Amino acid sequence: MRDVILLEGIQVPAALGVTAAERRMRRPVVLDLEVVRDLQAAGRSDRIGQTIRYEQLFEVVADIASSHEHKLVEALGERIAEAVLAKFDVEAVTVTVRKPKPIAGVLDYAGVRLTRLRETP
Repeated sequence: MRDVILLEGIQVPAALGVTAAERRMRRPVVLDLEVVRDLQAAGRSDRIGQTIRYEQLFEVVADIASSHEHKLVEALGERIAEAVLAKFDVEAVTVTVRKPKPIAGVLDYAGVRLTRLRETP
């Protein structure tokens, strides 16, 4: 069984771009987060303490995106995935990062989708 918590269409400003000038502009990025976690206990009990609060996930994403500089969307996605795995009891995380209008008039978004699994010792 694979249960997933979804946060889609997160929009946060990010210092993202290959050049320093681009990173200074702090343009918004659009992110989706898929967090794999067993949600059966939360579904049966209807108690928030048995799941992950959406706001907590959002805060991690927003903090990583806005408080660090990233040259590549790959680096931003990797940092978010690492932080989610480190801070929450989850099996896996998929992060989609989309940079709006990276080439004016040519395409709507460019981005990546990364999936990372919790490593077992």
